[in-house]
Amino acid sequence: MTEINHRYAGLSIGFGTVPIWLGAPRREQMGKDASKRISRRKFLSAATRAVPLSMTLHHALAVSATSHEPVPAAVGADSSSMTTVRVDSTAGHATNSFSPHRALGSSIDILPYGSVDKLYTEPVIKKCLSAGWGPISYRQNTELQIAAWHWNPKGTWSDPAHKSGYFRGNSEPAEFLRHSYGYPLPHRGHTRNGGAERGYSRMTDGEADTYWKSNPYLTSQFTGEDDSLHPQWVVVDLGAVEEVNAIRIDWANPYARSYEVQYWTGEDPMGKPALGAWNAFTRGIVKDAQGGAITLKLSPSPVAARFLRVWMTESSNTPDTHGLDDPRNSAGYAIHELYAGSFDSNGGFVDLVQHSPDQNQTVTYCSSIDPWHSESDLNIHAGDQTGFDLFFTSGVTNNLPAMIPVAMLYGTPEDAAAEVAYLKKRGYPVSYVEMGEEPDGQYCQPEDYAALYLQFATAIHRLVPEAKLGGPVFEGVNEDIKVWPDAQGRTSWMGRFIDYLKSHGRISDLAFVSFEHYPFEPCRVTWSDLYKEPELVRHILQVWKDDGVPEGVPMLITESNLSWGADQSFVDMFGALWLAEYVGAFLTAGGSGLYHFHFFPRPLSGGCHGAGTFAMFTADENFQIKQETSQYFASRLINLEWVKPGDEVHHTYKTSCDLRDAAGHEQVAVYAVERPDQEWSLMLVNRDQLNSHTVRVVFDDSSAGRQGFFSGPVNVVTFGSEQYVWHADGPNGHPHPDGPPVTSMVPGGAEAAFVLPKASVSILRARMRYA
Repeated sequence: MTEINHRYAGLSIGFGTVPIWLGAPRREQMGKDASKRISRRKFLSAATRAVPLSMTLHHALAVSATSHEPVPAAVGADSSSMTTVRVDSTAGHATNSFSPHRALGSSIDILPYGSVDKLYTEPVIKKCLSAGWGPISYRQNTELQIAAWHWNPKGTWSDPAHKSGYFRGNSEPAEFLRHSYGYPLPHRGHTRNGGAERGYSRMTDGEADTYWKSNPYLTSQFTGEDDSLHPQWVVVDLGAVEEVNAIRIDWANPYARSYEVQYWTGEDPMGKPALGAWNAFTRGIVKDAQGGAITLKLSPSPVAARFLRVWMTESSNTPDTHGLDDPRNSAGYAIHELYAGSFDSNGGFVDLVQHSPDQNQTVTYCSSIDPWHSESDLNIHAGDQTGFDLFFTSGVTNNLPAMIPVAMLYGTPEDAAAEVAYLKKRGYPVSYVEMGEEPDGQYCQPEDYAALYLQFATAIHRLVPEAKLGGPVFEGVNEDIKVWPDAQGRTSWMGRFIDYLKSHGRISDLAFVSFEHYPFEPCRVTWSDLYKEPELVRHILQVWKDDGVPEGVPMLITESNLSWGADQSFVDMFGALWLAEYVGAFLTAGGSGLYHFHFFPRPLSGGCHGAGTFAMFTADENFQIKQETSQYFASRLINLEWVKPGDEVHHTYKTSCDLRDAAGHEQVAVYAVERPDQEWSLMLVNRDQLNSHTVRVVFDDSSAGRQGFFSGPVNVVTFGSEQYVWHADGPNGHPHPDGPPVTSMVPGGAEAAFVLPKASVSILRARMRYA
């Protein structure tokens, strides 16, 4: 799936009967402080604090007239205050190439229980498609809930007598798939992580019969590697620094025969894993262990520590409570309960761990979780993952190949392969297959993710050789993702993942790299974040390249919005300006494609400084559309005005504009594309909240030493604070005026001047001619 010389290089056949291009513009992500990683889905179920946003949108009178007659763009403009926008139009200087129907998409996540029939209706889908986004990405949410996904409710259990074990959905099409749900895993080891903050760990729940168990697919019988190369671990967070020199581990089966008990020195080992080190207690190294409940005195005197880790490298391979029949039951490690503390003066064990089957327990984290579950674990109220038949036949895919996921962290290779085979048998066109979901937020180590990736890739390609697989589907980050150093001192998650694939001769199984983009922290969004967005996307693309992602592997942002916590900034004019900045900057920097979140309407939800929504529309309690938000209008400008809708190649070029404020910020951002209809299209974002600015446009051909200008009438479309003002009113918040954009035709030529209203996005589009 590579693109040569900025052109689409080859034709592939999709999983269905429709021939589709699977090539993508070559190149190479995304937002959020790595030390504060969090899933956007986690936010959706969380309460938020009310903090004022540091930005002011000044209300203005509505401008509603739409004209198609040539009019002056800047009658009476002061030429001395005019700013020149320059486009480097030199042949061969294009920074990227893309096709809108491959590069500009939207996404659908898990939906609230009972909402599918309300959302999948012709009027709602038609309105959502009117935003102009092309392909769709199906988001996989059950892994964020630490649940197994039954993409097909009909299938086979590994233990059919008890309807439990490892489930494989039927690959043969039969009943129409309208719904699918998750099954929370009973051997969970996380109290919470980047995606889940409901449920609890089985290691500190106080229940004698429950236990955590690691993923059997990370053992030698599945990886083909020694278990010491995929050590499994659990971490206990005592909540504060305590004096510790004792641990009690109530082992289940299979237990660890070789393990170390360690303490952390440094900052938070989960949020800042490269800023510290794990140290073995002087008596914390255990060999030839026999399991059972064991209490260890870890050191002669207590050590000040908050975080403890049990690092396991050799298993007993004894069967768990599910029996001998399935070898997976004997693979990995299992712990009933953990206790940590010290011995008092009388030799009594003082336990510092809170044991409770809820979020009040002492927090634990784990390396992996056994995807074993049973029919009784079903939780339909956690949300509805749209059934694939409904998804592909309802119209939401826009008749384009869709990106689909497979559950990997909490699934099996056979089930994933059956899913992809099912879609092929149905004849549904699929562009890409994402492997798993947000492994960084699940604290999965890169070598473990890579080992699973290769097992799943082998199974999928055995049934569907043409499937284009990729990942790792990172949470939104602005910097390289760090992990605990390995034996070589390497701390880059992406770098170690790429190295694993290369060392196993399987880098060709990585058809694309995917990640999310939620650049700004909720409650701290400011207007000046607009200035940061272009550099954020440029930087993260370079980070992944520096980590070793091969040249030619497409870089895709498969889920995105301005923050992982929705608030009023999403629906203010700020949200529209940010979206234009993000799309223009990412494609100009060489990104291969992006997917905006979210396709379907959502009701407003409480957030910092006011309610907001990830969606392009506000909705009532029945999920029916009430009004468009600012991002809807920005979406239409991007997809229907800036680019030529369809599957034709566009080229991006560098631009410059020297208008700056007193702090040195560029006041006008410019994103230029050469369209396949021979028109040049400029998307200009006036970041100035208070002032309009007048610009002229010059195209520079440095190789020929000549300048060009728009020729003939210039189509101008503007959407800004004069067309849209948000009025906060809790769940009843609404815009007034609420659009539409203003359209006009302006004479071109060297003297043409264009007024960019305050806080606005403008599209200038026409043919260009050199003087």
